[in-house]
Amino acid sequence: MEKTKQTVPSAVPRHVAIIMDGNNRWAKKRFMPGVAGHKAGVDAVRAVIEVCAEAKVEVLTLFAFSSENWQRPAEEVSALMDLFFKALRREAKRLNDNNISLRIIGDRSRFHPELQAAMREAEAITAGSNRFVLQIAANYGGQWDIAQAAQRLAREVQAGHLRPDDITPELLQTCLVTGDLPLPDLCIRTGGEHRISNFLLWQLAYTELYFSDLFWPDFKHDAMRNALADFASRQRRFGKTSEQIEAGARV
Repeated sequence: MEKTKQTVPSAVPRHVAIIMDGNNRWAKKRFMPGVAGHKAGVDAVRAVIEVCAEAKVEVLTLFAFSSENWQRPAEEVSALMDLFFKALRREAKRLNDNNISLRIIGDRSRFHPELQAAMREAEAITAGSNRFVLQIAANYGGQWDIAQAAQRLAREVQAGHLRPDDITPELLQTCLVTGDLPLPDLCIRTGGEHRISNFLLWQLAYTELYFSDLFWPDFKHDAMRNALADFASRQRRFGKTSEQIEAGARV
């Protein structure tokens, strides 16, 4: 039933961002260790990728591991790192075979050198793919992203290549780790929580938000299609009135 083809919504987001929440609670309800929820969540990742590719979404960004997640129990963090390492090795060829380019965004310096090497290898394997961009946010935080962009611009000012007055919101945006991609049109959070948890803080300024009570491992094909259909039903005004938007659509 889940994989039955459905009509693609008429208004499709170019960039979808997802906060994959609820893995631990999914496992806890089943009296399983937390890492079991993360393993089950891999199937949801595959389902969401399939639906987004089918709908011709251009970019999918998944919040896999935040800069705050290091505070979790050491055994859970270790299991997550092992799962991430194995997934990179296992999925890179499959992504490339489906013409999907993989990018990993965030501060990699805290990861083990072997995991950093696996990240580079997976990105290199998929570098020539151009159907779809899959971004994995790992050791990522929105505040860190804005700070690193500001540091880049500060170095340009210090070197005499920029004046402080040259720094505009548009210029700063290009220095974010997603600066060469369209801004997210739709941000989904699963697990019943209604917050963005330091995810893409700058980029989400005008993004449509969609919250699902489903835990991430249960967010499969139909759930993703429902989120896209909900997005298609919305009118995005970007500060304008409905009348202005409707008048512009008639031109």
